Amino acid sequence: MTLLCCRHCGSSLHHEVIDLGHQPPSNAYLGADQLGGPEITYPLKVYLCTSCWLMQLPAHTPAETLFGADYAYISSVSTSWCAHAERFVAAAVERLSLDPDSMVVELASNDGYLLRHVLERGIPCLGIEPTRSTAQLARERSIPTLERFFSLALAEELIDSAGPVAGGADLVVANNVLAHVPDINDFLAGIARLLKPTGQASIECPHLLQLLAGNQFDTIYHEHYSYLSLAVLQRIATSVGLRVVDVEELPTHGGSLRVWLTRSGAGTPTARVAAVLAAEQAAGLETTQAYQGFQKRAEAAKHELLDFLLRAGRKGQQICGYGAAAKGNTLLNYAGVKRDLLAAVADRAKSKIGKFLPASHIPVLSPEQLAARQPDALLVLPWNIATEVQQQWREAGCGDQPFYRAIPTLELLP
Repeated sequence: MTLLCCRHCGSSLHHEVIDLGHQPPSNAYLGADQLGGPEITYPLKVYLCTSCWLMQLPAHTPAETLFGADYAYISSVSTSWCAHAERFVAAAVERLSLDPDSMVVELASNDGYLLRHVLERGIPCLGIEPTRSTAQLARERSIPTLERFFSLALAEELIDSAGPVAGGADLVVANNVLAHVPDINDFLAGIARLLKPTGQASIECPHLLQLLAGNQFDTIYHEHYSYLSLAVLQRIATSVGLRVVDVEELPTHGGSLRVWLTRSGAGTPTARVAAVLAAEQAAGLETTQAYQGFQKRAEAAKHELLDFLLRAGRKGQQICGYGAAAKGNTLLNYAGVKRDLLAAVADRAKSKIGKFLPASHIPVLSPEQLAARQPDALLVLPWNIATEVQQQWREAGCGDQPFYRAIPTLELLP
């Protein structure tokens, strides 16, 4: 038996939180020529470290494998996420008084969805993005982009006198990437090194408190190594020379935190930091009791979904999905849903259209192609943008079918 150790403190991992079976990586979409071949699956079992309280998934496969050259997730596909990024940039520029003499670095900058708003303001910036397909899209927008995984060693290169961030960054942005990092200590240490003495980092990540409260087990997949509370993030940040000075609670991704950090010794934590920490303590996140029942709630949601799809099938109804999202693959593969129960899934991302979902082999179509099939109802897989999805479907004249979501429980959307 392999000994599993906490990625932050190194303690042995014994406390199992939830087991979603063996699954392939959620973004490992298949071409038609791959359907007859084997698929590698890995355990999707999450543990809780009872020493530092980091909830985590062991790194069964290297990040280089998960975030390959043809990585399919493109941030700009979601209009609501792009609007979120634009609002953030406007607020950050005002908050930190950023100007053409400043430097902004974004980690996991994807296709430049956020940095383009920085560039429009004449502020120097650099994107760091390991996936070739998205990095190329950013460069086509004239956004300076380094195709590398971020680390402490890379931070040292960047701030070297001959590096592109000589002198350090005024703002380091890391949106929805911290959970994707196998070596979380090294990543945060790299941020501490990259910041100017007066600089700040902004990290957005799904909030563990909301994940548990909302039964969001589908956000567990192999790309997400860590599931973070503010208390745990603060603990890790402190260990590498960073201080949490502010936090904002956001509705994105089912409930996220935007955490502002400075180098240790700079800044004073706001009352909002204490308030979120108190809420986490009240929920018992640093006790094993808070995680009891999560497995059963996931099983109940799975059974509800299967019952819905089976009843529709018996009635001769065709149910299709909308949004070939990674979270949707976790849900479908946990429930064992195949093409006989969910005929197809629509998505706007050209990188996914014409491919097939991993394991389930459900085809991904354009919204127009799916509309031509005249489905009886649609299951929204990226439930966090359900309103946006419905609006896109109806504005395109695709139909007025009912929309459902399966998380936290099955429900008909208004």
